[in-house]
Amino acid sequence: MRTVITGGAGFIGSHLCERFLAEGHEVVCVDNFITGNAANIEHLRSNDRFSFFRHDISHPIEIDGTIHNVLHFASPASPVDYLRHPIPTLKVGSLGTHNTLGLAKAKKARFLLASTSEVYGDPEQHPQREEYWGNVNPIGIRGCYDEAKRFAEAITMAYLRHHQVDTHIVRIFNTYGERMRLDDGRVVPNLMGQALRGEPLTVYGDGSQTRSFCYVSDLVDGIYRLLFSGYHEPVNLGNPNELSILEFAKEIQKLSGTKSQIDFKPLPQDDPKVRRPDITRARELLKWEPKVDRNEGMQRTLAFFSRTIGK
Repeated sequence: MRTVITGGAGFIGSHLCERFLAEGHEVVCVDNFITGNAANIEHLRSNDRFSFFRHDISHPIEIDGTIHNVLHFASPASPVDYLRHPIPTLKVGSLGTHNTLGLAKAKKARFLLASTSEVYGDPEQHPQREEYWGNVNPIGIRGCYDEAKRFAEAITMAYLRHHQVDTHIVRIFNTYGERMRLDDGRVVPNLMGQALRGEPLTVYGDGSQTRSFCYVSDLVDGIYRLLFSGYHEPVNLGNPNELSILEFAKEIQKLSGTKSQIDFKPLPQDDPKVRRPDITRARELLKWEPKVDRNEGMQRTLAFFSRTIGK
């Protein structure tokens, strides 16, 4: 099989490239490096089944030859990135999704959209089930990302219903692991980077807001299963084990051995107070659930960041 992965030089995208190569696919990685990193795929370039195409998927794309699968993972995905690049974020979620759906339609390929738990906004339902329509501020500072992904889901379903494209949608909850950027502003690299540098650990609000963290290899396995399923509506993938940010910061203090104290700062606008996936659908349809224990995954991730800072 030949598989196109947009955003393939990003954190999750690069792990997907590895997985599909391991499964015997030819992989065409597409990225414009707005938030991706060439170093994430450098080790893949010697593989004769891997090719790289530098391109902004918000512009039309043509790829010669047979394509069996198109996975659209191109997008800034952290608040730091999409607040720095709000218009490219909106464009890659709308125009980019349109272009990749068009490619899948032309090649009669399967299509998988990387959506997000952010479509639920600051949820009034907890845990979040796929049937929940969300509580999103469309004109808030996070709206450029949230609404881009909500539009992307809508056009993906339209291509399924109107053009019979074999589409799939994954709603990704907080994911962590090797190749995250230390400066991407998300809670795992923020706290681990601060701990490793001996800086105060930043916790927003009183730290009572909750998150759940899924290790990247577990997420990639769920995505692979979803692509080859016969299911077309959104599926949550994430770890349902929930904890507060304050508890998480204390875990990192212990894991890293840092002497750093916790520094409380005001809660950002529209920051979700709770976030935990209901993964009943994934369990039933895909026979999937996370396997990597958080302590094990965090040790691997901390070791990666330690090597990164040491370079």
